[in-house]
Amino acid sequence: MVNDSKRALTAEDLKKIDVYSDPQFMPDGSGYIFVSTSINDKEEYESHLYFQKKNGSAPVQWTFGNNKNSNLRFSPDGNRAVFQSDRSGVPQLYLLHMNGGEAQQLTTFKNGATSPIWARNGKNLFFQAMLDEDDDVTNQHELSKEEREKEAETKQKKPLVVTKLKYKSDAQGYHDGKRAHIIAYDLHNGTFDQLTTADADHHLEDVSPDGQTLLFSANLSNNEDYELTNDLFLLELTSKNTLQLTDGNGAYGSARFSPDGSKAACLGHQFSHQGATLNELYTVEIASRKWTCLSKEWDIQLGDTMIGDTRMGQSTEGPIWSEDGGHLYFLGTDYGATGLYQASPDKGLQVLYKDDNHVFGFSYDAIENTFVLGISTPTNPCNFYLMDGDNLTRLTNANTALLKEVAFSEPETLTYEADDGWEIQGWILKPYGFKEDGQYPMILEIHGGPHAMYGQTFFHELQLLAAKGYVVLYTNPRGSDGYGQAFVDACREDYGGKDYTDLMTAVDYALANYDFIDANRLGVTGGSYGGFMTNWIVGHTNRFKAAVTQRCISNWLSFYGVSDIGYFFTKWELGKNLLEDPGKLWDFSPLKYADHVDTPLLIVHGERDFRCPIEQSEQLFITLKHLRKEVEFVRFPDANHELSRSGNPAMRLERLNHITGWFDKFL
Repeated sequence: MVNDSKRALTAEDLKKIDVYSDPQFMPDGSGYIFVSTSINDKEEYESHLYFQKKNGSAPVQWTFGNNKNSNLRFSPDGNRAVFQSDRSGVPQLYLLHMNGGEAQQLTTFKNGATSPIWARNGKNLFFQAMLDEDDDVTNQHELSKEEREKEAETKQKKPLVVTKLKYKSDAQGYHDGKRAHIIAYDLHNGTFDQLTTADADHHLEDVSPDGQTLLFSANLSNNEDYELTNDLFLLELTSKNTLQLTDGNGAYGSARFSPDGSKAACLGHQFSHQGATLNELYTVEIASRKWTCLSKEWDIQLGDTMIGDTRMGQSTEGPIWSEDGGHLYFLGTDYGATGLYQASPDKGLQVLYKDDNHVFGFSYDAIENTFVLGISTPTNPCNFYLMDGDNLTRLTNANTALLKEVAFSEPETLTYEADDGWEIQGWILKPYGFKEDGQYPMILEIHGGPHAMYGQTFFHELQLLAAKGYVVLYTNPRGSDGYGQAFVDACREDYGGKDYTDLMTAVDYALANYDFIDANRLGVTGGSYGGFMTNWIVGHTNRFKAAVTQRCISNWLSFYGVSDIGYFFTKWELGKNLLEDPGKLWDFSPLKYADHVDTPLLIVHGERDFRCPIEQSEQLFITLKHLRKEVEFVRFPDANHELSRSGNPAMRLERLNHITGWFDKFL
């Protein structure tokens, strides 16, 4: 229910939300550090480090200024910490002494330094840096603001010569030949040593307890440009020799050495269901290279695949070893929620914590066998909790002022039967000021992915629509994570088929069971795959009176060649590539059915979206406009596929205002 003694949520309230992430225990377990991200008065993001003792005293802010600070990692003795900050313009590593004093800048790499990990002896640090082929790590100098601007201006005046299939990505933009490499830093001598040199991106995973070996992931195949595999490797620091642990047929990561260094654990899979494959939990004995899959009897997605729009900053998802090496701890995604799980060879899978909420990260204290859990609920963006056995104690009081002032809608869980008998889960949000005898318009929200999950987490956009007076219906149709391998795989080669009828059945169920919904005032919206499905819906039914399609797909024929993932995602999801069956791709394309669209459609897209490029929306807009349909197109400058989640704050607010304005106009 909605407490209407408080005011309704607004789009502007997005700027008042503090987002917590990345809890990290101190080595002695007496307290933990975390990151708080917010939007400042300049309408820019800033992230700061906070420390809190485990006894629950108020958190203490450690960093200040209009910059982003993150990834703090304590030295093994707890006397120092390293973190990354962009205070000099790009992310660099800084050293902080626990007994006080200013942070000391350790790196001045031109393209920054990230993801630090301590050696157990506390004498060495390892991190990642983007390097050109001829870069010298012993002679790195960061550019001034003016030099960076001049370099960017010069780059804009030169043509981009493309020779590789993977030449762009939504996160990085156009690739420029730089590669992620692993660097060692000697704190005593202040020297750097580049440990990897191959023409590939290397991702630092862990450092062995004896400090002699690194775990990293990469694709070092000669066919790297054509493959999506990601292997695990051991790097012996003395010789710099690498040893491949995996077989080149899968994607592996989140790897960790066991406490004694004899084993490693990781998540991964071998693409048995292409992009819809559930992760498995593996261990490998380092000496014998013997692999064991601990999860072969499970049917849940390992890790956190919850969809939301206020989660920023990384957090540990596991696997993390227990102190004795007998157990592994990790997050799992299951039936609309995420929880903390434990696995061991003898006891199998056990649930340590799972409720109707979203565990977005955790930290493990090996000394007292306790955990800090980061938890979000549909009516509370985030807080940290201490879990000691079966006891859960809240440590933080984030967003107190906003929660006291603003009313949030508590979702009602619903479960309905699809037309072929499959069970589908969803939720209903009632509108602000709800009255039992009222009649309200309803908006169907469709998530992206499609292999992701709506669930019990805070979602500003959904709450905003409820605050604007709409019933909000959101569900997990087949193809979603959280309901097993068969379910997540079920939409592949059937886009617009049973996934479409799952959504229409959800609408039918809501209308049949909630008499306060006005069947004549229905809206629909979604982004990415949800944008595809919105386009598909308005081309196949006129029951919706307004629609908003966001960062959408409209034409699979062109998507194949313009998206940063099109050349493989098209085959994965539709079963065919462009030249194999263009007719099938056209049949799956909402653009084919544009002349059937009578629903007023707002098209929202970022100019720099490389995942679902803006030409997908351009084609749809021009076609509908040429057909004299009711359509409007909003293009967001410098915005990529992440506009709604981590895009420019001002643009995020503009986006929300356009969406709500469109529905207000027609519903």
